[in-house]
Amino acid sequence: MSLSVRIIPCLDVTDGRVVKGVNFTNLVDAGDPVEMASLYDAEGADELTFLDISASSGNRETTLDVVRRTAEQVFIPLTVGGGIRSADDVDRLLRAGADKVSINTAAIVRPELIAEIADRFGSQVLVLSVDARRARTESGFEVTTHGGREGTDIDALAWVEKACALGVGEILLNSMDADGTRAGYDIGMITAVRAISKVPLIASGGAGTLEDFAHALDAGADALLAASVFHFGVHRIGDVKRYLDAQGYSIRMSASK
Repeated sequence: MSLSVRIIPCLDVTDGRVVKGVNFTNLVDAGDPVEMASLYDAEGADELTFLDISASSGNRETTLDVVRRTAEQVFIPLTVGGGIRSADDVDRLLRAGADKVSINTAAIVRPELIAEIADRFGSQVLVLSVDARRARTESGFEVTTHGGREGTDIDALAWVEKACALGVGEILLNSMDADGTRAGYDIGMITAVRAISKVPLIASGGAGTLEDFAHALDAGADALLAASVFHFGVHRIGDVKRYLDAQGYSIRMSASK
């Protein structure tokens, strides 16, 4: 593996607080996003992802404020998603301190948004968040919206292919079936998306044991995103990195970790 594996904590933010549940339900408060981001930076996270899971227009300024305050505290790449509907929204987030943006629902509604963002800012800033579940589509995977609560009848693999052609720079693949369960990443889904996409692939949903992280890499993931196992102390980022390093994966180890 030529590039180092990236370990990425995900902060699901609503009303300025980090929350976490199972399959996006039964949410519990997990802490202050800026404090948690600072902690993960210190622990050796390679990147951070913020997802505003309420993403109403009323939360826009809250999100920008959280991004600004976090960017002042941490010095690793920050991806922000939730409620992005235009290239101007992307501009505001980048000016607030985000390094990349993640889009989902708005791109499904209007796919040309992908090309608009990529043309204006470059593909490297654009992450396509794919919340997929097993369903009766051609590939067996369907794209969902609204935290997995609403189906789209869109085949997930067909959507990834289309989005890559339009200019996304990275895929954040979140298994809605596995999200928050700690039962392991969806290996079948990762393998299927890896087979039809050349852009970097972030696996999300289901991290539980240290072995789960390795299995996702073996299936084709380039980066590993997790939330509850980090938020609630099941694993520290350093634990995951040391385990993967011992298994022979290319890991970016901090000198102090």
